[in-house]
Amino acid sequence: MGGKFESLRIEYQDVLRKSFKSKTTDLIETKAKQLSKSAIDLKAPLDQAFRDILLELLENEVNVSVLRELVDFSVLTCRKELSNPTMPVMLLSDIFDALTLDACQEMFLYVENNVEVWKENLFFSCCKNNLLRLCNDLLRRLSRSTATVFCGRILLFLAKFFPFSERSGLNIVSEFNLENTTEYGTDSNQEKVADVEGDEKKNVIDFTFYCKFWSLQDFFRNPNQLYTKVQWKLFCTYATSVFNTFQGLKLEHVESNGSYSDESKNKMYFSKYLTSQKLLDLQLYDVNFRRAVLLQFLILFQYLSSSVKFKSESFELKSDQKEWIQSSTEKVYSLLRETPPDGKRFAEIASNILSREEYWNAWKNDGCPELKKSVVPTESPDKRKTEERPLLGDIIKEASSEGKYYMGSTELTKLWNLCPDNLEACKGRERDFLPTLEDYFADAIAQIESPTPVKDEDNLLKDGNYGWRALRLLAKRSPHFFTYSTVIMNPLSSYLEMMVKKIAHDKPGRITENSQESQQNDTEEENLFKDTQVDENTEDIKPSETEEFMDDKNTRVEHKINPNQLQLFSEKVAPNWKKLASKLGFKTDEIQFFTMENEKEIDQARNMLQLWFDDDEDATLDNFLYILEGLEMEEAAELVKNEINSMDS
Repeated sequence: MGGKFESLRIEYQDVLRKSFKSKTTDLIETKAKQLSKSAIDLKAPLDQAFRDILLELLENEVNVSVLRELVDFSVLTCRKELSNPTMPVMLLSDIFDALTLDACQEMFLYVENNVEVWKENLFFSCCKNNLLRLCNDLLRRLSRSTATVFCGRILLFLAKFFPFSERSGLNIVSEFNLENTTEYGTDSNQEKVADVEGDEKKNVIDFTFYCKFWSLQDFFRNPNQLYTKVQWKLFCTYATSVFNTFQGLKLEHVESNGSYSDESKNKMYFSKYLTSQKLLDLQLYDVNFRRAVLLQFLILFQYLSSSVKFKSESFELKSDQKEWIQSSTEKVYSLLRETPPDGKRFAEIASNILSREEYWNAWKNDGCPELKKSVVPTESPDKRKTEERPLLGDIIKEASSEGKYYMGSTELTKLWNLCPDNLEACKGRERDFLPTLEDYFADAIAQIESPTPVKDEDNLLKDGNYGWRALRLLAKRSPHFFTYSTVIMNPLSSYLEMMVKKIAHDKPGRITENSQESQQNDTEEENLFKDTQVDENTEDIKPSETEEFMDDKNTRVEHKINPNQLQLFSEKVAPNWKKLASKLGFKTDEIQFFTMENEKEIDQARNMLQLWFDDDEDATLDNFLYILEGLEMEEAAELVKNEINSMDS
């Protein structure tokens, strides 16, 4: 087998060289027909021949344009179904591994320009992982500080290539980059005091303010710590100090006619600011620096005020905290408007961007569903110009003023406004789908009154499904249902037989033949409830027949955990149990307690899970499965799902 593959590879090398020069696949197609082998057997040797020719070109240090042509030719062979669809991306991966970073930057331009090719159905599904690996390998080789533009190009390409709903590019569980720490000096001996006078105010930039200012970066890095009282008070103190300092230090924008000003307008510079204490008094007068800090405050305030799906239930702001955030947000926008140049326009743009961020947050809360373009009916250009679509807000406002609801579509809006009061609509007679007692028990009454005996398999009163529905209907309709609520019931069929006789006796227009029959029914009823002992031959009530009867309010089974399941789940989540514990709401000191209490990870995980299932009101297997899926703990989630299915079956 190896000899056949090697001979095919050598034959394909010669044919591929000639075809690459002529830029046609005719010779390759002819060769494939001559070999009379299956397409699968011929694709692998041709793929290897491509890589052999690429190696020769790289050894000869050819121009990047030649390498691009080779990849283009491989795309052509893929469309002719002569080679595997993964071949172009594999060639690109080999090329980037062999080229210098400068040459990689030139070659990556080819990858960017052909993004529509990689998104074709032929290539996307089989090449997306290889392309992602290629881009990640490039990012590892690049320096984020010296090759910022190239890194940005790679990330933009990935954003264009993958759809929004691609889960590999989404922060599903809303985690923060806690590794992005900001270090600053904490030695008070290097204190430097700068007195700045302006507008008859004197602001002192001392070491205390320096520590407060850069300490805020830790809150921006991890906003969840603000839900604790101590950290919240610290943050409020530090933020107020920064706001007052910015308010006291007014900036003046000076237009420059020099070449530097023109160049700075056309070229943006992104930097990670230095944290030296000696620079802080100068940084406070830098426009971009001040705007960057104020924008961080706005982003933080929006996160604290927004509803995020994976926030812990304990992460909730109090009324006084919400008021402080609202007043501070207004203060930040006021400072942005006062910051030249174009302060008002910059504040307006920032507000618009953050308002659009709310749609992004809502989309993530919905599980990141796939985005689809809405179909707009075709209209003539003239009609489209003369007719302007009203804004959604105006439509809702107009409908609200008329006491109506606008639901987005014509039919849904019409249906919703048939009865604006939903509660009254639910009480309407046309919404009552329950049958009457006479209609439902008509067949059962006929069987009881029939002179011929009815077989057990044909007896409706001994049918579990019929009995279950009968009990629910009796609870809704019959005044006899709750008569003997404290007496132990006999078999369900006997109870139903007694109730059916009562319903038949109370049926309008029915006259009892004699009083003896009525007296006999009362005697049967009395004997039924006096006898609380059941014979061995007496039919027992099956759980399936009385489960809903015993608890009418339980419309859904809550899956609880048993010891065997606890052991199985602990084994699966043990490697990442601390991550799970944090998501379940356990604090750092509680996690440390689990670690100190038990030596093995599986014991620590079991202790944590046991405590959660015992104490948390929402601790069910369904909620546990939801959290595991959000954390992408697939093996554990699959195990929990199987357990739930086995309990339901």
